Amino acid sequence: MRLSEWQRKVIRETVIQIFGETAKVWLFGSRVDNLKRGGDIDLLIETDNQDVSKLVQAEIKLSTQLQLKLGEQRINILIDYPTRLNRPPIFEIAKQTGILL
Repeated sequence: MRLSEWQRKVIRETVIQIFGETAKVWLFGSRVDNLKRGGDIDLLIETDNQDVSKLVQAEIKLSTQLQLKLGEQRINILIDYPTRLNRPPIFEIAKQTGILL
C-alpha cells in the first residue's frame, strides 16, 4: 500500500468524524499496488446514513478536509449506503481488491 501510516490514520479519522463511528473506508486502485507509482487516492466509504442530501454534503466535506489535511491530491470518493438503488460494479471491485483502512 502506498500510503503512509499517518495518511491512513488521517483518512480513517476524518471519515469517522464526518460519517460516524460505523463508517468503513477502503483504499482501492493503484495505491494498493506497491509496484506502481503516483495515482489518485481512491476511497470507498460505506455508511449507514441513508439521507442522500446529507451524504452529498458529507462527501464534499470529506473531500475538502482531506485536501486540507493531506495536501493537494487527486482523491476519488465512492459512497455506498443501504438504500442505494444503483450499485455499479466498481463498488464490489473496490471491496474485493481494496484494503480496509
